Parts: sequence; structure tokens; C-alpha cells
Amino acid sequence: MIEFINVSKQFGATVALNNLNLSFQPGRITGLFGPNGAGKSTSLKMISGLNRPDRGEIRVHGQAPVGCKDSIAYLPEIDHLYPWMNIKQAAGFMQSFYADWDEEKYRELLAFLNLDEQMKISKISKGQRAKTKLLLAAARHSRYLLLDEPLSGIDILTREEIIQTLIRDYREGEQTVIISTHEIDDVEALVDEVVFLNRGQVKLSGNADQLREEKGMSLVEIMKEEFRHAN
Repeated sequence: MIEFINVSKQFGATVALNNLNLSFQPGRITGLFGPNGAGKSTSLKMISGLNRPDRGEIRVHGQAPVGCKDSIAYLPEIDHLYPWMNIKQAAGFMQSFYADWDEEKYRELLAFLNLDEQMKISKISKGQRAKTKLLLAAARHSRYLLLDEPLSGIDILTREEIIQTLIRDYREGEQTVIISTHEIDDVEALVDEVVFLNRGQVKLSGNADQLREEKGMSLVEIMKEEFRHAN
């Protein structure tokens, strides 16, 4: 389980998280939704140990994030790939850092995503870069997979490939997946749980199916309704 306990984080005058209390259920896929500036990316960076709270505590499987880095695969929104590498070199770079790298899984995903190891990062399309980022994160046998805007700015066919990869690769009950995205329509059928953040606090959270049944709306409609009232 991942827990945020009274977590606050501020960057200058900007409050990213405001006394946030939140838990992510293990072995489930959770959608982390909210407008820009809601605190989604900051939350994922804190789980991965890249940022630390100003106040409060984060626990990952009962430990501080810094002690769990080997069990966390994090795909950031920004393009973090070295442009001079090809995919094979990028994979080797990742493999040298993480003992849970699964070479067989990497080969399967490479073929499934229609990628070639000799493709140079600087020469491939935005959609291919998005698929490469997912490939390098998903090829690990990680307990936690954190995805920050994995569908942002890419075409509909690439989005479908990425969604199919997540469905194909997800180990139900074993792996905890958190997806932060604005593309709620694309992941609606994928997520088990949802958390709506607003101004660094939880606006609404719960089981996706139960929320849809209770409110008689899709997750997109629920978000629009909740944030229309909030703002």
C-alpha cells in the first residue's frame, strides 16, 4: 500500500500538496485525475522518491520511498530519453540500474509495440518515443508502476497500443499501477480505483464502478460535475 499522511509540499509561493491524506490500494490500477496544478505529478514524484514533502510522511509498503526505489518503475511526463541512444542502448542503460529488469518481457513488449532496437531516439516520432518510454518502464518486474501523462499529445492509434500494453502486462493482485492523465476517456475502462485531486487535496475518491453506479455518470462526467462545483 502507498500512503500519504498529512503531506504538504510548496514550491516558492505555489502550494502543490496541502495536508494531503491519501492511500492507493495494492494490486489495483488507480486513475489519478484533476486539472493542471492539482498535485498529480508532484504526488508521483514523491512516491518515486524524487521529491520529499515539506511536512508529513509518505509510506510505500511500510517504508519511506527512498528505501523502495528498486521496486518502483516511474514514467515521467517529460521526455527523459537520451537522444543519441538507440532503443537497445537505452534498454541496456536501464538494465544496468535495475535488478528486476526482465529481458524476456522486454523482447515481447518490443515486438508487441512494433519497435525496433536499432531505432535512434532522436529520429523516431513522438508516438514511438511514448511507446519506448513505456517499454523501458514496463519491462521491469516492478511492484509499483507510476505513469505520468503516458497518453499526452500522441495520436489515437498510439494511445490504443499503449492501453493494450497496459492491459496485457498488468499483473492483477501483484502490481500496483497509478496513471495520472487528462485523457480520462481512454483509461476509463482500465482503472479500478479513482482519485480526483484539486489544489493539492482529495476532492473525491473511490471504486470506479461504484462511483459510476452511484452517480449515474461516466468518470469524465463525474470530474466535470465535481470541478464545476469546486470552481
